[in-house]
Amino acid sequence: MSDIASKVNALIVEKLSVEESDITPTASFTNDLGADSLDIVELIMEFEKEFNISISDEKAEKITTVGEAIQAIENLLMEKKKENTEKKKN
Repeated sequence: MSDIASKVNALIVEKLSVEESDITPTASFTNDLGADSLDIVELIMEFEKEFNISISDEKAEKITTVGEAIQAIENLLMEKKKENTEKKKN
């Protein structure tokens, strides 16, 4: 498991009060982990804070499973790293 996945799982355990064994990449935040819309908003905010990223409302609406959250965070971190690399070159 990647560091990102580990941190995401830890935040989910903390915020949703679920067992880590319940968390799988295909686990739905609402159907499998019992999150409501407010829980999801709070999770997105925690992800942004933990990883120092900004998740647009459009992207946030598409995040419905643990795996989608991890993938979105990985993509945003790669974009951020690429932007920082390009800034250093210029």
